[in-house]
Amino acid sequence: MRVGIEARRPSREQVLAAAGRRVPDVIATRLKVLFCGINPALYSGATGHHFARPGNRFWRALQAAGFSERVLAPWEDDLLLKGRYGITNLVARATATAAEVTQAELVTGRRRLARKVVRYAPRWVAVLGVGAYRTAFARPRAPLGRQAERLGPAGLWVLPNPSGLNASYQLAELTQAFRALRRAAAEARQG
Repeated sequence: MRVGIEARRPSREQVLAAAGRRVPDVIATRLKVLFCGINPALYSGATGHHFARPGNRFWRALQAAGFSERVLAPWEDDLLLKGRYGITNLVARATATAAEVTQAELVTGRRRLARKVVRYAPRWVAVLGVGAYRTAFARPRAPLGRQAERLGPAGLWVLPNPSGLNASYQLAELTQAFRALRRAAAEARQG
């Protein structure tokens, strides 16, 4: 397991100094689902772990939807691999908000994601953020949920951004969206 600054919270100075840092992918071959964030927040850049900011609801939604038995801490992100789940980002650099990510970065990120999908062959890729998906994949009207298109061998799914800054979706709604993906991933395994 990768060890980060889990014993203490990063200072304000450490968080601000994380601009541009990368958070390593949690990835392996033949995952059931590869979750793809927009880009790491500064807090994640400071800790070196995905969805690390205390207000982020990713880990709670994951557990509530049945992807994990308990709410994992961000520094336990490698434990996802045991369930055959992983995490990457469209854009690698940490920023204060996703609004700092450019359209060109998202399009380049989609190409990089496509190469990862060919290399690692996950069954599903779940992009966390409908706006980022619409831009990166040139699908301005894409809905949440299962997409008609595929990314190489993987099915595509769009989930709401779990950031605490995304007030449009409460935990119950996030859980429902995550649960629909989990059911589809289970059906694909049986089919």
